[in-house]
Amino acid sequence: MLLELYTSAFCDPCHRAREVVAEAQRLVPALAVEERDVAAHAARAEELGIMSTPTTIIRRADGSEVVRAAGVPTLPRLLTALAAAAD
Repeated sequence: MLLELYTSAFCDPCHRAREVVAEAQRLVPALAVEERDVAAHAARAEELGIMSTPTTIIRRADGSEVVRAAGVPTLPRLLTALAAAAD
């Protein structure tokens, strides 16, 4: 399972999202996380229609998108989304 976190450099909510994602990764060691700055990965962000940061996308092993959410996730919601994606 892959979690993509789209952030921007001067985004305070992005900092909080990183903390939640790090805690989720600690609790779910099999979770792969890729953080992408939207300025550095502008083409990818545009291709995916990323309109705000932070945006979290959860993908299954086959690459299919399962969950997408903008804003700072709460740990319980993120863990619930990861569990649903694992099914």
